[in-house]
Amino acid sequence: MEAALPALPPAAVRLGGTGPAGITTRIRALGAAATEPTLTSFMRDVPVLAAPLVDLLRGGPAEPVWHPVQDPGSTVSWFQSWS
Repeated sequence: MEAALPALPPAAVRLGGTGPAGITTRIRALGAAATEPTLTSFMRDVPVLAAPLVDLLRGGPAEPVWHPVQDPGSTVSWFQSWS
């Protein structure tokens, strides 16, 4: 019997060492990398999420602080990204 969970969990990237503008730039850079032909199939199969360290410390990793690199303007929780 197959499990209802996806085959692979999301890949998580924790971002720190910079301010809000630097975080935004890094998330956009991850999104741009996701369009590279060598990564396209991986990015289709594995959700890649990025979150600022300050948000993770404040709210915790289960809170909707994660930015999908394919849609950096939105935020999701770790578990929401699996569904």
